Amino acid sequence: MLILLPPSEGKTAPASGSPVDLDSLTHPELAGARRRVGDELARVSGQRRALTALGVGASLAHEVARNTTVWANPADAAARVYSGVLYDAAGMTSWGADALERASRCVRIVSALWGVVTPTDRIPAYRLSMGTSLGSVGALATWWRPRLTGLLDAESDGGLIVDCRSSAYVAAYRPTASAWVPVA
Repeated sequence: MLILLPPSEGKTAPASGSPVDLDSLTHPELAGARRRVGDELARVSGQRRALTALGVGASLAHEVARNTTVWANPADAAARVYSGVLYDAAGMTSWGADALERASRCVRIVSALWGVVTPTDRIPAYRLSMGTSLGSVGALATWWRPRLTGLLDAESDGGLIVDCRSSAYVAAYRPTASAWVPVA
């Protein structure tokens, strides 16, 4: 079984720690694609019209500014960085190492920046949505679709996929398994 989650819009920025190591994330073969999206995110976030380009309001300017240093920012387990309603309700921040490790075997978080991560993958906080067209990368769902489809289809191996993502994230990976259960 594979459980697909969206990232949260809300994120808790780690106060300390090493920056993200792209080669240590789930599916290190995505490192080049992740680097390209992250570099473009940092570039776009440093521009005068960054808020408009990323589709956010002035109240999120500090989060957009943080994107400019995404490669240097401290990273923590995705389960602790993502802090939206779904993650709070699941209580992931209170899970011990064993529970997080078990979840990482079947939970995948589809992300506009990382493509796909597990709850234990160490990432920094960032502001980017899958519905964004990001500079030279273009529409992120279109960017990630060919990169995620084979990987996640292979992981599911035709088994049950419980999909808790919104339509913007489904556009980046639409399961081909007959046992795909969208939860909306």
